Amino acid sequence: MPALTWQKSSYCGNGDSCVHVAATTPSAINWQKSSYCPEGNSCVHVALTARSIHITESADPSGAILTTTADDFLILVQTLKGERQMTDGRRTGIEVVAGDDNTVRIRATAAPDTTVTTDRRKWDTFVLGVRAGEFDHFTARP
Repeated sequence: MPALTWQKSSYCGNGDSCVHVAATTPSAINWQKSSYCPEGNSCVHVALTARSIHITESADPSGAILTTTADDFLILVQTLKGERQMTDGRRTGIEVVAGDDNTVRIRATAAPDTTVTTDRRKWDTFVLGVRAGEFDHFTARP
């Protein structure tokens, strides 16, 4: 069972019975990596919560977790599968920049200060998983 963080209204007195609300803590998130990622190796991971999709890289020394919308993740998946063309100058929700130093940086345009850093091999492994449909359930509509 996931760990829950319970909270009650500040208007509820000490010891009074009140309605409490809980949310899962980040440690309760179920992260998924591509099946193309070798066992035990660090890779790009994706997780779904009630309102967001999260992307991280287990070996990223900054421990960054990119949080994005399902719509922006869908555009990323469609682009990586070749189903959608990115238009130059068009602002997208997720930016992927490959550096000359073998790094790949992933960031959400809504939160440009959060950048997940991986390397080209791990990014390519993630892309293989996307193209194989391993992350399609993150883009499914109810």
